[in-house]
Amino acid sequence: MRAEYINPFISSLVRIFQQMLSCEAKRGAPFIPAANQRRHAISGTIGLSGMAVGTVVVNLPRSVALKAAKTMLMTDTDPAEADLIDAIGELTNMIAGAAKAQLEECELAVSLPNVITGENHAIHFPSNVAPICVPFETPWGPVVLEVGLTAVTAAVGG
Repeated sequence: MRAEYINPFISSLVRIFQQMLSCEAKRGAPFIPAANQRRHAISGTIGLSGMAVGTVVVNLPRSVALKAAKTMLMTDTDPAEADLIDAIGELTNMIAGAAKAQLEECELAVSLPNVITGENHAIHFPSNVAPICVPFETPWGPVVLEVGLTAVTAAVGG
């Protein structure tokens, strides 16, 4: 995967966490995931299509998801499970949407967000997409951004 594909997602996550959640996200060293299991119990996912295709995953522990949801919902009490899921879906949508704006040349369309929960859940990327993980540390705990995006090659008619 090309660096110019992942950098907009990194900067978008940092900006969204700062502006929407008043929470600083410090980037760690990117890595290629060795296994298909997520490190944390909650993942917001969004599919991307256009001149490039792939998936974006925001993976976080339940404790971080709760703090993000409470901040987004402007409440001190733990949200209902449905509200927590909606908040993480919206957070993922904001990150993907902001990155999409920086990748205009890819003419990306963003799918509706999905949220997957449960320890050791798996998210499968297409076989031709090699995702890159970028860990972040926040005052609330860890967050992992996973982006798998590849350019679409045009089919030649014959």
